[in-house]
Amino acid sequence: MSIKTEHALSHATAMLVAAGVPEKNAALTARAIVASDVWGNPSHGLMRLPFYLQRITMGGVNAGANLNIISERGAITSIDGEDGLGHWQVWEAAQLGVSKAKEFGISLVSVKNSSHCGALGVYLYPALDAGQISMIFTNGPAVMPAVGGNAPLLSTSPIASGIPSNPPMIIDLSTSAVARGKIANAAKAGGSIPEGWAVNAKGEPITDAKEALMGMLAPLGGAKGFALGLMVESLSAGLSGGALSREVPDMFNPDDDTKPQAISHTVITIDPNDLGDSASYDDFNKLASSITQTGGRVPGSRRLHPNKLGSGEINIAEPVLKDLDAWSEKLGLANFS
Repeated sequence: MSIKTEHALSHATAMLVAAGVPEKNAALTARAIVASDVWGNPSHGLMRLPFYLQRITMGGVNAGANLNIISERGAITSIDGEDGLGHWQVWEAAQLGVSKAKEFGISLVSVKNSSHCGALGVYLYPALDAGQISMIFTNGPAVMPAVGGNAPLLSTSPIASGIPSNPPMIIDLSTSAVARGKIANAAKAGGSIPEGWAVNAKGEPITDAKEALMGMLAPLGGAKGFALGLMVESLSAGLSGGALSREVPDMFNPDDDTKPQAISHTVITIDPNDLGDSASYDDFNKLASSITQTGGRVPGSRRLHPNKLGSGEINIAEPVLKDLDAWSEKLGLANFS
């Protein structure tokens, strides 16, 4: 079913507010969620909102959380997220990173004791708006084994980076063969997944989406994907002192709804203006142009800015809409549709 983007934003915000999230944080969270649907990535969009609401209701997410600075030294800031929603927390961490990079040329903001934050690419835009480079890392529940291993050690270990070219070059990917949200989306629809996305403890492929959601995800490119995931885990949980992926409760497991995830996020921001002259922007633009000139597409070039999602419509699958309507009723609101 098609829903107006503005309606999706306002209703998702109202649902989060009704669940106890302060309006500013609810609006930032709703925008990050809906942006994913607008970008054609429903696995990280409104499909996830009922899971967040369930975790808030059960105590696994602290609706009224704040960001508390643990330590601050020069360009480096360490923050405790008090088990709040990751979406608004990573956005504010990215904004702080921009401010610090303007002062020091580079910054690192680490947030621990947070929650899932959706599509990482959303949080590149504060730096891109400031003409800065951003790199973001986060962890989550363990779903990816080492190559040859028989137990999950790492999360999907996503990486995002934004380069301030014209148009911006946006890298946003998991280091598992596929983002877990895509499997969750297929499971919601009762479908199957391609062979090679997930395996069982014996290393055998799983194609049933519901079974795969509780199985293990294959690393992207084998050992290389696992190595990149290991880097992400080290730069998020390892750096912050937060929970390692094997300790993170799973938002898709109802038995974990009462347990805070203690997820960690790290935002690194670089101001190119402190690296010599403005020629770097020319090089960024040349690099982006070379992609199109050779017949390629600049990654992320079709994405709308999260703060400029337009007046169009998004498509919501019927099972997702059913869940959203049920939660709307539970929260005393009109149907989502």
